[in-house]
Amino acid sequence: MAQAAADKKMVKFIVTRQDSADAKPYTEEFEIPYRPNMNVISAFMEIQRNPVNSNGQKTTPVCWESNCLEEVCGACSMVINGKPRQACTALVDKLEQPIRIAPMSTFPVVRDLVIDRGRMFAALKKVKAWIPIDGTYDLGPGPRMAESKRQWAYELSKCMTCGVCLEACPNVNEKTDFIGPAAISQVRLFNSHPTGEMNKDERLEALMDDGGIEGCGNSQNCVRSCPKGIPLTTSIAAMNKDTTKHLFKQWLGM
Repeated sequence: MAQAAADKKMVKFIVTRQDSADAKPYTEEFEIPYRPNMNVISAFMEIQRNPVNSNGQKTTPVCWESNCLEEVCGACSMVINGKPRQACTALVDKLEQPIRIAPMSTFPVVRDLVIDRGRMFAALKKVKAWIPIDGTYDLGPGPRMAESKRQWAYELSKCMTCGVCLEACPNVNEKTDFIGPAAISQVRLFNSHPTGEMNKDERLEALMDDGGIEGCGNSQNCVRSCPKGIPLTTSIAAMNKDTTKHLFKQWLGM
């Protein structure tokens, strides 16, 4: 019996923790019994049920965010073995051990792996990433999009504001006010919409403002890291073209 317990496979986690927004970060190690098809979220749930670290000391459960558990909500973004990604699709069987978990450094830490993505939502507000129709009145069906446009617009609409592209981008940090690739791509999405294009010029001018599209250094880390495969660099190139055309129109008084 003792031998069977000794032979039981364990999974080791090294988690970067932070007790509060103002506290210093530290690492804590955990070992939990292995189960087939385990992902990082289920491992954290196991730690939550029995919050004891590798030294056998009772500790506080690790704090994290999650919701859908199927890579749709974007809430469980964190850095796993040095790569920003979603914890719900990070399968333990495919991760090198010990598994190192840390919060995304681009955003302020609230506690442990919980971050404040306010910077990202502020960028979306800045570029007015919405259709300004409140739905109070029945306006009937809107104009139809061409199928060729709808197909690539649908790809852009998959953005779940997970923040992974901002974490991967070297131009998004505490020293810059660059709005990041996600907001730029959303400008392309809403400017292509038959109703959204009413505010096209406003969005382009927001991209031309400080912290806008000129902050992109074309590292292309964003498109490589996006969990939804959104063509972010294509959107950045398209918006670069549109802002340039808009600037010339302003100069010519058109």
